Amino acid sequence: MIKEPPSLSRCLKTVSLSADLVIVGGGIAGTCAAITAARQGLKVVLAQDRPVLGGNASSEVRLWVLGATSHMYNNNRWAREGGVLNELLLENFNRNPEGNALLFDTVLLEAVRNEPNITLLLNTAVFDIAKKDADTIESVRAFCSQNSTLYDIAAPLFCDASGDGILGFMAGAAFRMGAENREEFGEQFCPDAAFGELLGHSIYFYTKDTGRPIRYVPPSFALDDITKIPRYKSFNAKENGCNLWWIEYGGTLDTVHDTEEIKWELWKVVYGVWNHIKNSGQFPEAENLTLEWVGHVPGKRESRRFEGDVMMTQQDVIEQREHPDCVAHGGWALDLHPSEGVYSPLAGCTHWQSRGLYGIPYRALYSRNITNLFLAGRIISASHVAFGSTRVMGTLGVAAQAVAVAAAHCRKANCKPRDLNEPERLRVFRRDLARTGQYIPGYRLLDEENLARKATLTSSGDFRLSALPPGGPLLHLEHSWAQLLPLPAARVPAITCLLDVSEPTTLEVALRTGHRPDNFTPEKTLATRRIELSSGLAQEVTIDFETEVAQATYAFVCFAANPAVRIRTSEERVTGLLAVRRKSDQKAPQGIGVDSFEQWSPLRRPAGQNLALKFSPALEGFGSENVINGITRPTDASNAWVAAPNDGNAWLEFKWPSPQKISRVEITFDADWDHPLESVFMDHPERVMPFTVREYRLLDGTGRVLHAADKNHQARNVIAFEGGISTDCLRLEMPSRQSKAPAAVFEVRITAS
Repeated sequence: MIKEPPSLSRCLKTVSLSADLVIVGGGIAGTCAAITAARQGLKVVLAQDRPVLGGNASSEVRLWVLGATSHMYNNNRWAREGGVLNELLLENFNRNPEGNALLFDTVLLEAVRNEPNITLLLNTAVFDIAKKDADTIESVRAFCSQNSTLYDIAAPLFCDASGDGILGFMAGAAFRMGAENREEFGEQFCPDAAFGELLGHSIYFYTKDTGRPIRYVPPSFALDDITKIPRYKSFNAKENGCNLWWIEYGGTLDTVHDTEEIKWELWKVVYGVWNHIKNSGQFPEAENLTLEWVGHVPGKRESRRFEGDVMMTQQDVIEQREHPDCVAHGGWALDLHPSEGVYSPLAGCTHWQSRGLYGIPYRALYSRNITNLFLAGRIISASHVAFGSTRVMGTLGVAAQAVAVAAAHCRKANCKPRDLNEPERLRVFRRDLARTGQYIPGYRLLDEENLARKATLTSSGDFRLSALPPGGPLLHLEHSWAQLLPLPAARVPAITCLLDVSEPTTLEVALRTGHRPDNFTPEKTLATRRIELSSGLAQEVTIDFETEVAQATYAFVCFAANPAVRIRTSEERVTGLLAVRRKSDQKAPQGIGVDSFEQWSPLRRPAGQNLALKFSPALEGFGSENVINGITRPTDASNAWVAAPNDGNAWLEFKWPSPQKISRVEITFDADWDHPLESVFMDHPERVMPFTVREYRLLDGTGRVLHAADKNHQARNVIAFEGGISTDCLRLEMPSRQSKAPAAVFEVRITAS
């Protein structure tokens, strides 16, 4: 028993901690930074003021993680984020394809708990700091309400991933809040006064069919006049969760200090909307529905943005500007919302896409005036307009991975974040970042330490694209469709398609490319053919464009919409091949600094078959040399070794003139970089990507099995040999064909002991 006499006051229990890196905020950005930094050997303290990780992606808010793929609605092909974020999303995809937010919580918590270098403090809010000098943070103080404990946490390096930037704010880091004017950065998409300067918060709700009539009595604070919401006629009994992202409020208030007021207004709206659906008599289909869950924490979009050595602007996004210190990529649209949110008569958002992916510079990921403070999450250095794209969780997860690797380099060299801009330090930093599975636009990891690059490389046989055999569903050309093909710098092969034609007609087929080799917006027409067709089934039609491609690039073989024509498709799925459909075009008004162009995107599986085509001569470009070319996704080429069709014992072999001492092998398989992998709410058709090698073995030169896997679902596999091994040969065997796709490998990296 504990018994204490009365006292004038008592002190809270205080625990002192020290680390190499303190991360404040455990959203997607903070989580990715913590895991990456821990794997880089840093001792990390991760302080999260909520009971779970994930921030807006957690079960408390339930927004899906999304980034450059944008639900596959844009022209960014094979654009999903890599590294730790991809690992987490693939794990969730395998365990939780239905998108249960509670299960995604466990994926994140498990990943952090599995890292011995991370001290995780949940329900722990940072509220004070100590500084070594005016420009340097020395320690932070945090309080955990669950165990009534104060934590004093010291470190040489800090990362603010808190969303509102509580650490940067208290430290005195330069920040902004609200929209810049056009003159400051020359941005033409700056919002006017009617649109407003800040994006608001959202609260989601879930419904459930109980199978019996359910009565609903709204709370007294529920909105009593649904017509106060200009778009109230859009509400229906079917949509809930993230589909109602536009139940948004707060952009006209202080989105930091007025958050509780904003939350109450959002509750008022949600319960009022549900009262309208249940009790207005307009939705009889809602009779058996109950309100299963309403968020207790608003999902924040915008508050403070902190200043780095450079600020990203609209032009960086739209013009896809290149940065010498590029360390991550983005691709979400410029997505700004009216400040009045759900009460605005304007559309809920304004999406303007760029033609392709853009790079994020390292200089935007640390404070310009606090020398040991990294920036992660939505507070990174960007203008309000650029923030409309950079703010999404997928983009911020990979930017945070760059921060973590930078922190490891700073700790090793005992230097400050800004010091990594020195050319040699930057080169090594980007190399090591790419080694973690990070995709950096325009960067090729030609790793001088990769033993695979010094080996003689052979394979069981390479895929040659001679035909995509028919057998898939007929595709009615009600819309224009195209087959994406990786073309080498050579003459384009003749292409034969299989058509059903209901009446005599003229079909237009065009060969098109992007304005740069790694873009997937078909703006250049290299050749066009108009083909006269008579009525009839299963007609073979050969198209010879009689042209050459000047440099390796992806090209679109575009079949123009024609209601009289149906084209055969193929069930054969191959790494680096996609069929895409023309959607509604982006038609940008004059004067906002945004381009107009066509938008083409694939259908989600189980749809989205390739077009059934033959090629003469066969297309090359899927050879084994791709696994050491330094790129781990399709860009201007497939960049993958793909096994020959129906190869039941596919293999890659690396042989050296003398034995090598090997400590580690890293293999990157194809986990379909085009699929968005939304973390919650949406249902996915598979648990493992059809392109992913599930079963493989790694053998040495004597045939001894060094490692075997039979249930792989991850893109990146790391095999470490404790104490190392010595061999003059490594052989990667994939003994069975992978689902409907031949085995494929993007990269093999072999590290010496």
